[in-house]
Amino acid sequence: MPYATLTVETDDSTAVLTLNRPEKRNAISTAMTNEFAAALAEIAAGPARVMILTGAGKAFCAGMDLEGLRELAEQTPERNYEDSRRMAALFHRLYSFPKPTIAAVNGHALAGGCGLATLCDFTLAVPGAKFGYTEARIGFVPALVSVFLTRQIGEKQARDLLLTARLVSAEEVAKMGLVNEVVEPERLLARARELAQTLAANSPESLLATKRLLLDFGEAELERQLSLAVDANARIRQTPDFREGISSFLEKRPPRWSKS
Repeated sequence: MPYATLTVETDDSTAVLTLNRPEKRNAISTAMTNEFAAALAEIAAGPARVMILTGAGKAFCAGMDLEGLRELAEQTPERNYEDSRRMAALFHRLYSFPKPTIAAVNGHALAGGCGLATLCDFTLAVPGAKFGYTEARIGFVPALVSVFLTRQIGEKQARDLLLTARLVSAEEVAKMGLVNEVVEPERLLARARELAQTLAANSPESLLATKRLLLDFGEAELERQLSLAVDANARIRQTPDFREGISSFLEKRPPRWSKS
């Protein structure tokens, strides 16, 4: 089906899902989250054995769209909870996708975009890519991504990334275990396709069962943690720091925090 914010191309055994808002650094909008969910359903039901996720242009995904940030500061608590649940469901859907997934990170992956990049089974990145859970810079909470991040790299390293909100090189996050390989830009998609072919040569039933088993190990706890994260994600949006963080970010000035 046609999409406005992304593309899906399938050939042989591989589907390539490309975030396609290069003029916005592939920032996440409401339309993109809806289309992303639809694209995942399309790929899951289709003939592809492996999915590659990448971005158009120079960035992988810069996080939430600026217009979306403006709207957040004005939303009702009910709408905030609705948005939080929708994003949590999208992250969970990618994390638990039945077919192997490979993120080919062609540029910066920030905030929610960093979540998309690291929720895949494999993450390849170019040397110049920066990763960052930058939510604390704007008075937000990296609640949803924290659920998955602590599982992937442990609490100590997760605290580092989440509390400092710093930008980290592809090489450093590779040492942490968030990136499997650092690949030169001209080889990124080719390497992702090579890996996809390796995966596609395996038994599809075995891959499905293995992914399901790995998820089942901690599914109940994952659901509990996501529920807590949704609540934290929605509640922070009602605070003065969140409103100040959004305003300062949009106005390109230093924030004036309520307790500073």
